[in-house]
Amino acid sequence: HCPKIRIRIIEQSIVKIPNTLILGIGNTLLTDEGAGIHALSLLQSYHPDAPNLTYIDGGTLSFTLAAYIEDCDNLIVFDAAELKAPAGTVKTMAGAKMDAFLGAARRSPHEVGLLDLFDIARLTEALPANRALIGIQPDIIDWGMSPTPAVERALPVAVEQAVELLSTWYPAEYSTARLHRAMAKTDKSDVQAAGVTL
Repeated sequence: HCPKIRIRIIEQSIVKIPNTLILGIGNTLLTDEGAGIHALSLLQSYHPDAPNLTYIDGGTLSFTLAAYIEDCDNLIVFDAAELKAPAGTVKTMAGAKMDAFLGAARRSPHEVGLLDLFDIARLTEALPANRALIGIQPDIIDWGMSPTPAVERALPVAVEQAVELLSTWYPAEYSTARLHRAMAKTDKSDVQAAGVTL
């Protein structure tokens, strides 16, 4: 009986590490349409081995992503978004503000898809309480492999806003000061190898 008791005590003492899903949305063949994917790659280049972060290139969205959203405790979505602001503007919308933005009129196909994924998660009562959309205002959406200069400059801003969110969810592990140190250490060629144009 002793081994079973020990196992039970060990199981009860394990604290689940909250998992954060970092989801990048977009099409990198359409210039600024790929802003969310480029931001995802940049963040991953600074925190490649974080045990509590799951990075997913969501492309132009699929219902297969519903399972990932349902399994995570926290959710950060990077996406090009119509913010009615100058090109390269970055805005973080969390919780109810994110939901309101996704539910607003004249949504992009991405936002419609996210709304559908959230509805699926709500049906199973698995919508992450901590959720945020980091939107980047596009300049041009046309054929092209790289973002426009305005959106390119916005990528580190989007990453910093993501780290600010992470620092509130995991204060012991993430901070903007630590991000700046990682940015200073990361060789430019390494970041470009990760698929990000700087």
